[in-house]
Amino acid sequence: MVAHVATVAFLGLEARSVDVQVQITGGMAAFVLVGLPDKAVKESRERVQATLDAIGLALPPRRVVVNLSPADLPKEGSHYDLPIALGLLSAMGLVSAEVLDQYVVAGELGLDGRVAPVPGVLLAALHAAEHELGLICPAAQGGEAAWAGEVEVLAAPDLLTLINHLKGTQLLSPPVRTIAEGSWHGPDMNEIKGQETAKRALEIAAAGGHNLLMSGPPGSGKSLLAAALPGILPELTPAEALEVSMVASMAGELEGGKLLRARPFRAPHHSASMPALVGGGAKARPGEVSLAHLGVLFLDELPEFQRGVLDSLRQPLETGVVMVARAAAHVTYPARVQLIAAMNPCRCGHLGDASQACSRASKCAADYQARVSGPLLDRIDLHVDVAAVSAVDLTLPPPSESSAQVGARVAKARAIQTARYANHKARSNAEADGKLLEEVATPDEPGRKLLTQATQALRLSARGYHRVLRVARTLADLEGSAGVTRLHFAEALSYRRQAPVN
Repeated sequence: MVAHVATVAFLGLEARSVDVQVQITGGMAAFVLVGLPDKAVKESRERVQATLDAIGLALPPRRVVVNLSPADLPKEGSHYDLPIALGLLSAMGLVSAEVLDQYVVAGELGLDGRVAPVPGVLLAALHAAEHELGLICPAAQGGEAAWAGEVEVLAAPDLLTLINHLKGTQLLSPPVRTIAEGSWHGPDMNEIKGQETAKRALEIAAAGGHNLLMSGPPGSGKSLLAAALPGILPELTPAEALEVSMVASMAGELEGGKLLRARPFRAPHHSASMPALVGGGAKARPGEVSLAHLGVLFLDELPEFQRGVLDSLRQPLETGVVMVARAAAHVTYPARVQLIAAMNPCRCGHLGDASQACSRASKCAADYQARVSGPLLDRIDLHVDVAAVSAVDLTLPPPSESSAQVGARVAKARAIQTARYANHKARSNAEADGKLLEEVATPDEPGRKLLTQATQALRLSARGYHRVLRVARTLADLEGSAGVTRLHFAEALSYRRQAPVN
């Protein structure tokens, strides 16, 4: 007799069906695990045997063969522990095979029999719902799995309790959907003194989902401005929350199994490698750009990142997805992020200040800025210089406008865009393609003349031209204007990079 238990293997954000087949036959006592298991899966033999010992059971002194089918699909992770254990119990006649046929199973076992959390439970629950099955998962992640829809979830704290439930002697309570707090605990906009131009650019970036680069001397408030951005962004819609939570679940970053409401804010250090930033490694895990999906990716000290690492962001910023190609698998992760970057104008940071700048300021600035490629800079909609805060600014009373007030304007602009793009793939102006932009951001005649002159004078690329249209459309949305005027284009052009980096 062969016992069968359904589980899943993860390939990016795709959950693929895996059939755990367990057979107990005659012969010398052995525990054989086949089906392309990685090291974590192979070690499940020890965890499963220790768990069975902990609840007073032991494997029969016979040959045990566990096959993870399909055998040519690589199996990674510790979530195979629980399905293997249940398959053994079914093969031993201790758990009904008919009952197990109704569930997909995922969970890691502790040596004392407890069922520990594992990455990807939300994806497994969605897979189970798609196949009209229930899900057996760790108790700590029951609230996460419950968001998959009308799917029966057995959230088990330990193996013995689960066995008793399956036998009908002790019933598990259905889990309750849980959701994380949506509030941001970063700085408020009224804590930032001065920097009115930068704050205006930050509001525009939030309203349209635009990429922003802030350049200025050390201590001018660039990091503070970036940290204040999540406070003015709208909360995720239910559909967006599910998207973001799927990535976080795959990375094992859903705390307490709670669905995310706030937009992600990721700020990797400039020593980050390419796999850390865009995803990859031996197991093709999601990188920072995917963990920031539908949120903010903040890169401080932009030129200090390795140039190859920065250039690896060019495709994700344009397409909104990351394609990680490995010999064993090709994996796609979502990566629709809002890039916020900050940099000093030169290595010493005091370009333009004769009293503090080094003796080779101009050459130093050119070399330092050249570490960021022109094609990457061309993908940034808003470029703003952040000047040093003066003593006069520091002694002024705090600004009266709070993040809540700015966020209300941003929310109105986003609502306009949601209605406008209801029948399109775009969510915001930053995601609109060229053809769509020419329909929704048609300039008036004065605006057309200005745009034509500026395109020639600034030598804008086709990408740069469309990014000006996006920003101008956002400026009109902030004002509640149906049309895009010359003033909107003039302000949008003021945020373009004025000269190429040499």
